[in-house]
Parts: sequence; C-alpha cells; structure tokens
Amino acid sequence: MKGDYQDLVDEISALLGAPATLENRDFRLIAFGAHDSDDDLAMDPVRTRSILTRQSTADVRSWFEAFGIARATGPVRIPAAPDAGVFRGRICLPVRYRGIVQGYVWLLDQEPGKPGPEPAALDAAMEVAQRIGVLLAEEAKAGADLSREFLAVLTAGRGWQQDMAVAALRAALGPGGDGLHAAVCVTPWPGEAPASVPGAAAVCVVPRRGGGEPGGAAGPGAGTGAGAGPGREAAGDPALAVLLRLRSTDALAPALAAVTRLLPRAAQATGPGGATGQATGGKASGGKASGGSAGAAAVTTATATARGVTAGVADPVRGLADLPAAWEQAVAAARAAAAQPRFGPVAQWSAIGPYRMLATLAADPVDDPAARTLLAPTNRELARTAEVFLDCAGQAGRAAAALGIHRQTLYYRLARVEQLTGLDLDEGEDRLLLHMALKAARLA
Repeated sequence: MKGDYQDLVDEISALLGAPATLENRDFRLIAFGAHDSDDDLAMDPVRTRSILTRQSTADVRSWFEAFGIARATGPVRIPAAPDAGVFRGRICLPVRYRGIVQGYVWLLDQEPGKPGPEPAALDAAMEVAQRIGVLLAEEAKAGADLSREFLAVLTAGRGWQQDMAVAALRAALGPGGDGLHAAVCVTPWPGEAPASVPGAAAVCVVPRRGGGEPGGAAGPGAGTGAGAGPGREAAGDPALAVLLRLRSTDALAPALAAVTRLLPRAAQATGPGGATGQATGGKASGGKASGGSAGAAAVTTATATARGVTAGVADPVRGLADLPAAWEQAVAAARAAAAQPRFGPVAQWSAIGPYRMLATLAADPVDDPAARTLLAPTNRELARTAEVFLDCAGQAGRAAAALGIHRQTLYYRLARVEQLTGLDLDEGEDRLLLHMALKAARLA
C-alpha cells in the first residue's frame, strides 16, 4: 500500500513539476517526493520537520486548517509566513473520498511574480488526489473490517481460545501485526463502531460484562443518591476498542490526539442526559457508525467529560501476544479517568498509580464491613474527609487546608470516622484498608 502512495505522489510531482508530500488528515507523513533543488527555501522548517519527524505540530496544523483546507474541494493556495516557519507559499490538494477529507497533498508554490501550475495540470493532479483518497479510505475500512477478529481477541477466554483468536488477528493484519500498537478503550460508546479511526489497525465495539467495567463511577459515599455525577452510565454499557499503530514507544502523542477526537463522537450520541443509544442487531461489534460527524463536531471534549465519556490508553505492545493484557490496561485506565477527574478525560495506564491495582479487583461493589457505614450516602462528607486525610499521608495540616476547614474540625471528623468504622487511623494496616475501600468505591 505504501508503494502505491509513493507512486501517486511521484505522479503528482511530475504533473506539477514540484516535489509533493502526502499527509493523512492528522498531518502524519505518508509519502514524499524527491527534493533535488538548490533553492534553500524549498526546505523550510515546517517542511523539514514534517519529513524528519513524519508529522506536523499542532500549531502548524491549526495554521494551515485556518485556510479552510478541510472543507475545500479543490486546490488551496496558502501564502508564505516566515514567522511561522513557512518560507514559501503552499498549494494544498485536499484528498477526499465521498466528500470526506482523507488527507492532503502539499506542494511548494512559485515565488510571487512567477507563473504557477497551469489549471489543466492542477485538474489532473486533483484526479490523482482522488485516487489517493480511495486508497486511504480503503485502508481505514480494512481496520473496521477486522472488528470480528479484534473482538474475538478481547473477549476470548484464557488459554487455547485466546491463542487462536490472536493467531487469526495476526493473519488478518499481515506483517503489520508484528508492529508496535496501543490498545484504547473509550466508554461509554453508544451505537456502532465508527467507519474509520485515523491510525487504527482495527476497531470494534465490546459488549460490557457489567459490574466493574468502565462507564462511570461515583465518589466515596455517593451510593445511589444525588452524589452520582452527570453522565454516569449503568454497568453494561459497551465500549469502543481501538488498536492504534505506533511508530515508537515514546511517540504516543498522535495516538492520544486520535483518542481525544473520539470523545465528542461518543458524547454526541450519549446526549445531555447521559443516556446512551442502543446498537442494532449484531452490528454493535463491527458495523459502521450510523451518525454523521457534523453534529459531533459541535460537541467539545469538555462536554464529553461532563457527560461521563472517558478513555484509557494502555502501554505500547509489540506484536499481538500481549494484546489481551493491554486491553485490560486500557479498561482500567478508562475506569480510573471516570473515578478521578484529574486523570481524564484520556488516561494512560502508566499514569493512574494505585488504580492499576484497584481496577483489577473483583467487579462487585466494595462491601467491606468496616467501611460499609462510612460509604452510606448520609456520611458522604465524612468519607471525603477520610479520603483527603489519607491522600495527604495523614498530615493533618495539609488535609485541613485541602478541605478548607479548621484543624480541630478535622480531628472531630476523623474521630467520627473511627467510631463508624472501628478502625484506628494511627495504625498503618487500618489506614491501608480504609484507603483502599474509599478508592475502590470510586470504581464501583
């Protein structure tokens, strides 16, 4: 497939007499033509960075998109901007398929006063760009078409069934299956899988098993009362699973950007009240998204967070043997993001601290006798006080400041906590038990 892109880019370069580069819609480099010019302006900082790092920065992307390239159906001329590192103007050929932008072909424009490409040559180049759009769309569709194999890996039991599922996905992915990937969980995900996700090798919708799977969490003491936050879906909601391709273990930025753009899609379908839509028939694990992207574009990431949509990203894995474990990491990170807003809305498994262990506990709600009374809705303030005190390593001054109360008020509340739980907060093991119970309650 990469060879096809290179041939088409070279064809455009020959038509327009200038070296061309091809990037996907996320400004990640796919192919570029040979640069044999002695003109120093032919390789300005933006073009050099794109080729050397195979991607453009967020600022560069925003600057170019401000010229309407994502909506354009024909060539777009963009003037030079030396302050932004763009020493030479650009010609952008939008690469579209069925009205949806798939990427961009970039060429250096002629200097002011010199004639640029003839209209007929630009028309011929746009026809080649359309062929590139077909290839990019087919590549994205191939990832969605692997949903059955991907889902089988994520839901198969341990042992030979899982081994067979991994082998089937590896065969379907071909040589790419041995590359570097990151598993991603977006929850809750109403409806069907999106038709394409940039950079994804496979996508599917995973039915929830109920219990402790992500889909929202309430804080300690929230119970079933008013403490439940907005968009906190009931257990059993499905999640979107994405297998993202990576270039290196320390280059997660493109993956995180792709995941962040998925959140508004989920929030759009979830709606202001937090109720999720239902998948139809058997398509939930591999069909195409039925909703358009126009409405989703109006929903911000902040709105997605308010509606309880979170995502988790696992540590990168090479090959597919460790994919089931990576999926569990992604699920745990998504649960942690729902439990602790400071992690979210997109949490990496490597950054969720104790929740890496807590999320692997039994799916049933925590019901330790010592913490049962404290976690009742009527004792919500005492539960919060105990959690902040333990988060502050038992330092009364820090805890009182964090809670905005007098130290004597803190001591009074902690005494009440000890009365309700029968625990001694001067004992390390008692502190550990209570701290774990309070944190685990957020995942319930």
